[in-house]
Amino acid sequence: MKYSKLVELYEKISSTTKRLEKIDYISEFLKELKEEDADSLYLLLGEIYPDYDDRKIGISNQLAIKAISRATGIDEKKVLQQWKKMGDLGKVSENFIKNKKQTTLQTQTLATKKIIDNLRKLPELEGQGTVDKKLILITELLSSASPKESLYITRTLIGDLRIGIQESTIKSAIAKAFFSDKENSEEIIQKAIDLSNDLKKVFLISKNKELKKLEDVSLEIGKPSKVMLAQKAESIEDAFEKLGKPCVIEYKYDGFRLIIHKKGNLIRLFTRRLEDVTKQFPEVAEYVKKYVKGDSFILDSEAIGYDKKTKRYLPFQGISQRIKRKYDIEKIS
Repeated sequence: MKYSKLVELYEKISSTTKRLEKIDYISEFLKELKEEDADSLYLLLGEIYPDYDDRKIGISNQLAIKAISRATGIDEKKVLQQWKKMGDLGKVSENFIKNKKQTTLQTQTLATKKIIDNLRKLPELEGQGTVDKKLILITELLSSASPKESLYITRTLIGDLRIGIQESTIKSAIAKAFFSDKENSEEIIQKAIDLSNDLKKVFLISKNKELKKLEDVSLEIGKPSKVMLAQKAESIEDAFEKLGKPCVIEYKYDGFRLIIHKKGNLIRLFTRRLEDVTKQFPEVAEYVKKYVKGDSFILDSEAIGYDKKTKRYLPFQGISQRIKRKYDIEKIS
């Protein structure tokens, strides 16, 4: 599929603030979308992978500025000045590419697959020369892009797509495109998305109009899923009103949600934001091996810090900083 086709959809979605119109545009796009181009669904949300995959593009504004400079031949300082003036690096890229195209008359057709392939290489790059390698991949795309294409490529790179749609909009569009005659289709689609965390998987099943197969989508060990969050109550009376009687009440510990996946000897730990924190909490994996019987399971738990000397639980801040930690993990644990 040509990337310009996706850009057309971006433009249509951006042209309206009405949710129903956005749903209509996406619905028509989905009807024509071929199975081999299904990865473009991730791009609609400014991503390159499904939600359960924690790899991100991870390009800074500064690196994007360097790439725009290389692709257009414009000095970095001038790109920076325009960004400060306009507040949108995508628009800056679009304007500079537009001027370049007028002088070079260069035209190339960019495929959506090429965009995804190049962007997916970015998180994999490590070690010496990483910055230059990333610049080559990004510059290649911007040099081949039309002005409008460069606008959305740049915004995707820095995680700021600005087209005003959420996963729920795509859910409604899938329902309209493939199950317009089924009343409860949106609810079934939402459940399938929550359990799989993969729009592409849900789209492929929906395209074949297999509503029953959508109902069969279930949790998979090793893939994090969205968890239900606590609902707030104004008072004890309000809580009983919402939950009914009798109900079980327990203390809320000051920790963080930890979802534990185990299959055989493989153990993976995820936060409620779907982050893989297995490496950050090696002692939890050891506790699971030692104390939890079962070969295959998913546990929904709360991780709480504990001070052996004072025999008191630690505040949330005492353990939350470990979620992003990369070094000295064994010592801290």
